[in-house]
Amino acid sequence: MRLSAAEAYEKYADRVFALAFSVCRDRADADDVTQDTFMRYLDRDRDWRDEEHLKAWLLRVAVNRARDVTRAFWRRSRVPWEDTMAELPFEEPADKSLFAAVMDLPEKYRVAIHLFYYEDYSVSQIAALLAVREGTVKSRLSRGRALLKTTLMEDWNDDE
Repeated sequence: MRLSAAEAYEKYADRVFALAFSVCRDRADADDVTQDTFMRYLDRDRDWRDEEHLKAWLLRVAVNRARDVTRAFWRRSRVPWEDTMAELPFEEPADKSLFAAVMDLPEKYRVAIHLFYYEDYSVSQIAALLAVREGTVKSRLSRGRALLKTTLMEDWNDDE
């Protein structure tokens, strides 16, 4: 199975961007990662087993490329992700506070949470994508949820 570059971009660009933004925390870097991911797709001359295999490959490339970008030396002088929050559309005010809480998590928890809740991947699929054990994914999800609960409860108590 092979999708054209336009079809693959149309179908998966938003998901790739969302995951890249989750790692990079910067709109411009996430755009670059998305572009790089689809450029690598263009360079690959292979057929995929199915669309799920293609999606997993794209997300894996995006995670790896986003991590490379975050380690770059020039990254230290960039605009903080909080400044980008004003540009992002949210349907509900609670969505914005949840998103901010997720973005404040350490990367390993943030990526696991994103893949599990936003991309609907199972623990075993996330483990394969991130090249870690299933137990590691479960502990990252558990710890990420605990951190989110603590943060959101503090915010909720402060509002009262």
